[in-house]
Amino acid sequence: MTTTAKNRVCLWFDGDAEMAAKFYASIFPDSSVDAVHRAPSDYPAGKKGDVITVDFTVMGIACMGLNGGSTFTHNESFSFQVATIDQAETDQYWNAIIANGGEASACGWCKDRWGISWQITPVALTQAVTSSDAALAERAFDAMLTMTKIDIDTIEAAVRG
Repeated sequence: MTTTAKNRVCLWFDGDAEMAAKFYASIFPDSSVDAVHRAPSDYPAGKKGDVITVDFTVMGIACMGLNGGSTFTHNESFSFQVATIDQAETDQYWNAIIANGGEASACGWCKDRWGISWQITPVALTQAVTSSDAALAERAFDAMLTMTKIDIDTIEAAVRG
């Protein structure tokens, strides 16, 4: 018997929920496609047997993909923030999202091919911009504002002054 999470993120897709879930499971640790549910009958956006929902996990977060059609699209008001430990991990996730039809944005943000926003955020950046040393935080923040993908060496150089 499968237990459904009491609270989970529901993401709206235009028919690609299963593909997206498989992609996330392939690049992020502690991620999986947990169940694929098919429509028991025809419905306004599809036919009996079409994938209607997909239960999946992204880095330990329970999610459901809903193939609801083209009525709604994703925007930056929702994003997954991924805390990375080093440049290799930052590059790995960023490059996987961009190389699979995604697009770069500013300050560590990117979008995947389905329009879902991701913040690929090194822990070093978070620690620097939240420092109690106002001058240090400002230097790190100003350096971040010049970047698309975050470069940890540049952030650390800014921290040193």
